[in-house]
Amino acid sequence: MYDIIIAGAGLYGAVIAYEAKKKGLKCLVVEKRDHTGGNIYCKKMNGINVHYYGAHIFHTSNEKVWKYVNQFVQFNHYVNSPIANYKGELYNLPFNMNTFYQLWKVKAPKEAKQKIEEQRQVFKEHEPANLEEMALSLVGKDIYFKLIKGYTEKQWGKPATEIPAFIIKRLPLRFTFDNNYFNDPYQGIPIGGYNTLIDELLKDTEVRLNTDFLKEKENYISQSKKVIYTGEIDRYFDYCFGRLEYRSLEFDHQLMKGCSNYQGNAVINYTEKEVPYTRILEHKHFEFGQQADTVVTKEYSVDYKEKTDPYYPINDQKNNELYTRYDELAKSHPKLHFGGRLGSYKYYNMDQVIESALNDSTTLLNNLQ
Repeated sequence: MYDIIIAGAGLYGAVIAYEAKKKGLKCLVVEKRDHTGGNIYCKKMNGINVHYYGAHIFHTSNEKVWKYVNQFVQFNHYVNSPIANYKGELYNLPFNMNTFYQLWKVKAPKEAKQKIEEQRQVFKEHEPANLEEMALSLVGKDIYFKLIKGYTEKQWGKPATEIPAFIIKRLPLRFTFDNNYFNDPYQGIPIGGYNTLIDELLKDTEVRLNTDFLKEKENYISQSKKVIYTGEIDRYFDYCFGRLEYRSLEFDHQLMKGCSNYQGNAVINYTEKEVPYTRILEHKHFEFGQQADTVVTKEYSVDYKEKTDPYYPINDQKNNELYTRYDELAKSHPKLHFGGRLGSYKYYNMDQVIESALNDSTTLLNNLQ
């Protein structure tokens, strides 16, 4: 018998496991993949920590969460400052005075505001009916057509005119020369990669890899006082109400021997639709690496299908209503708890995952002591 069995060795499950260990509870973590860490897993390639499932930059305004992770690992001073490539032209992100100068050669905030307002006015005459009309009414044609349209259509897999307007309620504009993508005061990458954080969280906890919890779920449930499930909630219930929708990702990792610096930046977005990938990552720049080789990853946004990994929940009205039905069904199983991005059908940043796990563990684990 275990006090708690956790299906999934990602960040949410690892935090719950650590908190369980602190309380002296007997815990088992079951993981379908051949490694721990979920999507923040890093694979070492020629001495470079490769973000194997896409770029993960830790950032938070939550001091409690920041102190929590820093007890396990030391973070470097990496600041996320991506670049956008549109037909060979380079622009700073997020949209700031550097971007506006690159677009229009304006040098003062007043000039940039005037230019944006001129372009917005043309599209503000009626209520936006889709994402394209909403974006044009917020930032005008130059920013939209060069830096938003193609990238967004690749992410969603459909024309912007078919994406609901509510998806973008605002587009942040900075009238300073600040390329820091995030506004959070705490930001960085764990020195040594994210595996160092996960390894510390799961230290001295029993972990079974290459094990699909659902194939023996009744057996695991019978062995435990509480079960935490971090996979897709609809999959757990055999899609009895229908399938929730996700977007997925595919990655093309390339080791480039003899090339010490391919693109000069960790993240470059490709915003024209004709380029099939959404961005190229160069992983060594996340940790200021000086290796003789480099690893780059082309990232593709694709439809979610059977046997692909779900990444982003599509939180439109139809899917949210379907999730509510699954959530109500889950509440009828008091021994079970669903958490994390897939179990909650929410897009969480890493700090939000940790905050959620800490909050949930207070209630879940206290009841087991």
